[in-house]
Amino acid sequence: MPRFSIVVPSHGVAGRLSQALDSVLAQSFGDFELIPVCDAPDAPAAGVVTEYAERDSRVTPVHSPPSDGLAGARNTGLRAAVGGHVLFLDGDDVLVPGALAALDARLDETGEVDVLYFEHERTPWWEGEPTNPAAPLLVRTPDGAFSPGRAPLLTGVTLPAWSAVYRRAFLTEHNIAFPGDHFTDVGFGGLVALRAERVAALRTVVVRHLLRRQGNRPALPGEHHAELLDQTELVLTRAVEADLPADRLKPLFEQLFAAVLKTAAHPRRLTSGRRAFFRRASTLYRRHRPDGYRAPGGSLGVQHRLLASGSYAAFRSLRAAHRTASRAAALLPRPRGLRTRLRYAAALRLPLDRNLVVYCAYWGRGYVCNPAAIHAKARELAPHLRAVFLVEPDAVGSVPPGVDYAVIGSRKYWQVLARAKYLVNNANFADAVVKRPGSVHLQTQHGTPLKTMGADQATYPVVAAATGSFAKLLARVDRWDYNLTSNRHSTEMWERAFPSTHETLEYGYPRNDVYCTASAEDVARVRKELGVPDGKKALLYAPTHRDYATGFETGLDLAEFCEAIGDEYVVLLRAHYFYDRGASRGGGRIIDVTGHRSSEDVCLAADGLITDYSSIMFDYANLDRPIVVYADDWDVYRETRGVYFDLMELPPGRVARTPGELAAVFRDGSWADETATSLRAAFRERFCQFDDGRAAERVVRRVLLGEPPASIPPVIPLAERVPAPAATLVRS
Repeated sequence: MPRFSIVVPSHGVAGRLSQALDSVLAQSFGDFELIPVCDAPDAPAAGVVTEYAERDSRVTPVHSPPSDGLAGARNTGLRAAVGGHVLFLDGDDVLVPGALAALDARLDETGEVDVLYFEHERTPWWEGEPTNPAAPLLVRTPDGAFSPGRAPLLTGVTLPAWSAVYRRAFLTEHNIAFPGDHFTDVGFGGLVALRAERVAALRTVVVRHLLRRQGNRPALPGEHHAELLDQTELVLTRAVEADLPADRLKPLFEQLFAAVLKTAAHPRRLTSGRRAFFRRASTLYRRHRPDGYRAPGGSLGVQHRLLASGSYAAFRSLRAAHRTASRAAALLPRPRGLRTRLRYAAALRLPLDRNLVVYCAYWGRGYVCNPAAIHAKARELAPHLRAVFLVEPDAVGSVPPGVDYAVIGSRKYWQVLARAKYLVNNANFADAVVKRPGSVHLQTQHGTPLKTMGADQATYPVVAAATGSFAKLLARVDRWDYNLTSNRHSTEMWERAFPSTHETLEYGYPRNDVYCTASAEDVARVRKELGVPDGKKALLYAPTHRDYATGFETGLDLAEFCEAIGDEYVVLLRAHYFYDRGASRGGGRIIDVTGHRSSEDVCLAADGLITDYSSIMFDYANLDRPIVVYADDWDVYRETRGVYFDLMELPPGRVARTPGELAAVFRDGSWADETATSLRAAFRERFCQFDDGRAAERVVRRVLLGEPPASIPPVIPLAERVPAPAATLVRS
């Protein structure tokens, strides 16, 4: 039997779960079992957990459906545990180095105890000093093992479940499990403290808790706050049944109702049912108030007295002025120009147009990418919806006939943004755009992240300087209701880079549908449009942007490269869209396709891809055609830009570091040999999970038509997909 069983629920924390698991497996004390609790075998965290289980036999994952909540996940892990003591660790927490050794040593000192409480550190997600909220409480406890009556303030209801280690036999003997769903730590901690006979404290930080930017789940707005009263009633009822002494009952009562009053007074937690919450809380207060209890002084004491008397109107008035001022400031629109502000503010007071969808791609560069693919599918599946595409003045020509558009900054632009029910973008709308109640914002993204994104860029000075205010960036992220992803890697990285409360849709990228639906005739048509000569092999060269460089530099002499590889090839040059200025950079066997409206068309035309670190490699891999990575400055790029994984260890094909090496892989044919094919297959397994040709349909049905998740078409397995045929290559 292991010394410790460590239960780690993983719902919603796939992006940081590996940090939690690593912190456990790196402990110097190794007598433990690690029990990650996943939603299902195909859940986002399951892939992470599977890799750990294959490497370490101490990792034994179990499954608990999301509908069972955090309490259900912990209870499932507890039932699976066989260790002598149980420790609960959230998926975005970490054990500090030496934590298990310290717990083991302290248990040896105190002898068998039912509960060993310890300190924890709350670390701000962005900046600020860590706090240790358990320290003031534990410093007052006796030095050795003691009965709970000797530390009456240690009620258990103010400490999270992961701030203690529990004797497993104690929990099972008394049938103690996590009650309810939300605020389950309050109920669990209270029940444990009421039943425990012998406890101890370790005045050392054991767990480092990373505060989420979006706040913990119980603090978010919603009807679930009524469950705080359920947990309060449960604990106080059990306290009465246990005939808890007055010196312990009074601090328990006071700590529970401190949390209740904080919720009742919070301007955003209770979005509805405030009066019902207050009335029920008032009833509980009067029913369980200990004999002789005196309310605290100051404003908190006033709130106690109002709660005891059931005076909701007076309690509401106490907080109304502050709430009104905060709400007014939050809703103030700030587009530039007084006339524009007034018009936009007036439009915001009009009802939402529930059939209006506003699309935008790449800050208005045109009718392209995921927004365009979603719009095209919506015209087929949801013809009742009216669409408006937002474009810059010089991109009006890219809008197909019959598609309505608004020029960015125009009067129509602000009108449709104020009235639209649905807003779809692959980047972000302007800072001044207000997220109206009832509107639905879909972030489609426009690539798979190799380089760091969002909040993860902060530690890279060159990138951070170009990004600007991260506070403004994350304010834009807060408007999202849905975020689209094309593979499990993106799911995890977007969670880290863009922390907020939106829902992730693992539906694939709609723009990539064409890679599974295009025919040989479509490929031939695109090649003719681009000017690819018949019988020639077309190599797409698509380098990415360098944050540390100014202007566009290919890093490769394409004329010399063409001369070195022979005249059977032509090169399609596509610079990063930052450098699309309409100027030609090609000639002869070099065809400049930077200005072509569709990167999907360009990929269909190409028989192979040459890129450095561009996300186009992830999209192109759906075609199952050869990819060569030209990594002449990988070390500089990795250190300056920051990356999420080592591309040199997981490349999609052959890697070349110099122009000579690059030419050689084409001269000797190794760019498309068995080794290259094997590397590409592994890459596709990891990064082509959801792009099966039906992504646009899934998005339209789920987001624009509001169909339930259970009715959305499932993703077709990778092995069953048939990519669009290449013009000159036969795929194995």
